[in-house]
Amino acid sequence: MNPRLTKSQQGTICSQLGIVRLQLLYKASIHGFTGAAFHQQCDTRSPTVSVGYNASGSVFGGYTKQPFSQSGQFVYDDQAFLFTFSGEKLLKYPVTGAANAVKMINNDGPHFGDALVLVHGSKPVVYNNPGKFYNFSAAEMHGNNLNLTECEVYQVEETKELERPWRTVIWESEMRTELIESIKSYKPSVSSVSQVRVLLIGPAGAGKSSFFNSINSVFRGHVTSQAISGISTTSLTTQFRSYSLKAGREGKPLPIILCDTMGLEENAGSGLATDDISNILEGHLPDRYQFNPSAPLHSEAHGYCKSSDLKDKIHCVAYVTDACSVSIMSTKMEEKLEATRKKVNLMGIPQLVLLTKVDEACPLVTEDVRNVYRSYYIRQKMQEVSTRLGVPLSCVVPVKNYSEELELDPNCDILLLCAVQQMLRFADNYFDEISDQLSNMEVKE
Repeated sequence: MNPRLTKSQQGTICSQLGIVRLQLLYKASIHGFTGAAFHQQCDTRSPTVSVGYNASGSVFGGYTKQPFSQSGQFVYDDQAFLFTFSGEKLLKYPVTGAANAVKMINNDGPHFGDALVLVHGSKPVVYNNPGKFYNFSAAEMHGNNLNLTECEVYQVEETKELERPWRTVIWESEMRTELIESIKSYKPSVSSVSQVRVLLIGPAGAGKSSFFNSINSVFRGHVTSQAISGISTTSLTTQFRSYSLKAGREGKPLPIILCDTMGLEENAGSGLATDDISNILEGHLPDRYQFNPSAPLHSEAHGYCKSSDLKDKIHCVAYVTDACSVSIMSTKMEEKLEATRKKVNLMGIPQLVLLTKVDEACPLVTEDVRNVYRSYYIRQKMQEVSTRLGVPLSCVVPVKNYSEELELDPNCDILLLCAVQQMLRFADNYFDEISDQLSNMEVKE
């Protein structure tokens, strides 16, 4: 569920409210243009920003600190206001009748004091009455176009800064260099394996391909875009890809291979099939295998790798999750991730979570990525994804992928390199377990 409100518009609204971020609760095109759907998603949540969109291009709405309900009563709110965008500029209309700032009607969407109603009478329309507890011009507010093309409601969430970081990271250029050299010199403890294979799994758009591009950028010395990435509700990756990293353009291959997959999707018959996940873990899928969600690769199909050695198998699984979407992850997606995690557990493969887009999720991190472990909000998101996916908090690692930058940021590099370092450490645990099993078998013989 992607917000229609742009980052710039969100930032402009947040600047009126303090150090906060907006979390999307309700989107009419997905949940329904009805009062019931709105109340189901938004009741008891506060403060909130409600936004309407029409075919004329108007973006308008209101803010209230009061939680929504279906009481049928007016509610007092001296902080409420309506707004509209004129280009990138926010025009603000404070409440003039605080006792009647918001009305709680079960058949309506956001209802601002009989002055402005979004989703009126469970229809995709606006009701407006300028001058009734808010003074505004209807032409200025929405161009007199009362037909909605979309309605969204966002919860306003504070982004508190912790007194001290809860994880220790050394934000110095020497640490970046040390991490790079440590990764370059790493050698798996099992002699038959020269490169650790890490599988990236996650919902479409979470940032799997972008993570590879970002790591590749760090070792190339400039921002790259080898893997196809972008913004989409469906997976842009349609092939299984095994990306080998190099230390520089002409450098030696690094001791890690990042395996990119088709994104997980909620609906059956779309996205990465769970049977294909098993084949990937076992090393049966060839590089550039074209995914077919409705027909997973079977053992007799052309291209199936029947015999696979330890070097061909997956040694660590990284679930890639978007920090902005953790709270609105659907039940179906949770079930798919749980089914995948069970398969991985049965094979004894270590797992971690990459929490992406931490800069988009929290203004403190937007301001300075070094605040990632000082952000109360990011810690909450990490704890939430830990609970939802059933992995310890110590297995959740925040990262910021390169998405709009043209040059590298040393602090982003340090976060990314720390994530790779954890992957190698987890792979070591896997190899240790394999070695122990082999030793036990030899003793029994």
